[in-house]
Amino acid sequence: MLKKIAVFASGGGTDFQSVIDANEKQPFCEIKYLVASKPEIGAIARAQKAGIQPLVYEKEKFESKTAFYEFLTRTFQKEGIDYIVLAGWLLIIPADFIEKFEDKIVNIHPSLIPSFCGAGFYGLKVHKAALDYGVKVSGATVHFVSAEVDGGAIIAQRAVPVLDGDTPESLQGRILKEEHELLPYCVKKLCEGKVQKNGRTVIVQE
Repeated sequence: MLKKIAVFASGGGTDFQSVIDANEKQPFCEIKYLVASKPEIGAIARAQKAGIQPLVYEKEKFESKTAFYEFLTRTFQKEGIDYIVLAGWLLIIPADFIEKFEDKIVNIHPSLIPSFCGAGFYGLKVHKAALDYGVKVSGATVHFVSAEVDGGAIIAQRAVPVLDGDTPESLQGRILKEEHELLPYCVKKLCEGKVQKNGRTVIVQE
């Protein structure tokens, strides 16, 4: 029986699309929901095209973000969601929500954690910081989510060289290509039961 997942996104949803595409080629999960941080983002259109139900944070419907996360908790527990995948989610996840789904939430971040991560590091800001520092290698990281922002155990990483003349946009583009392979790979391994976590040590079985 396929594991059920919910994917969280805040923007265009290209990482979300990478999971949809990989799952259509070789099914490894049931993508039950897209959780969107605001209406009318590109990820919602991708969900609708794929027949995936969107759950949208709208201020008119929810009195607070806390109420929204409480709604998500009830929905996920009722539907038996196995894993939650943050694919470009820009809101801080409350600690009590993380507790309820301990070791069931994963995130993709566009750097080699622990570099250029934590509160305030998202989108092009990550790549600008990497270039300003002068690193020669950056990349992408998929990790478990903990109460510390970007502080959970690392599942897998992909390195990307920084080239002379790179801009935040050009570096972002090359890292995104790796994200679109790395995220579906990790989600597939999770759903197949091939990710073993022991403290901060994570082993991914082939």
